[in-house]
Amino acid sequence: MSLTPFLRLPLTDLTGCLINHQTYDKCGKFEMKMMDCLEAYGLERGKTQCSELIGDFQECVGMQKQLLRFHAMRNERYRQWLAGERKREDLFAEPPRVDAY
Repeated sequence: MSLTPFLRLPLTDLTGCLINHQTYDKCGKFEMKMMDCLEAYGLERGKTQCSELIGDFQECVGMQKQLLRFHAMRNERYRQWLAGERKREDLFAEPPRVDAY
């Protein structure tokens, strides 16, 4: 895990600030907390001291647990349909109204 580019050039200095999550409401706070912690402890010690914050940020960006939960629910509905516990029309929830958004 490195926070600096492999090859440091003036171009990487100019474009380095473009790749962050501060402009998005979803993960900006997680990134800021993680970066503050890494700045306080340094990169090597920060890997262990800030591991919870790093994990929270990675989950916010990658959504691995959310996708696993989605797949588990979808597979369970499909299993129930195959076993005859659920009807075909009840396989998925009703979609929202067209003007609901």
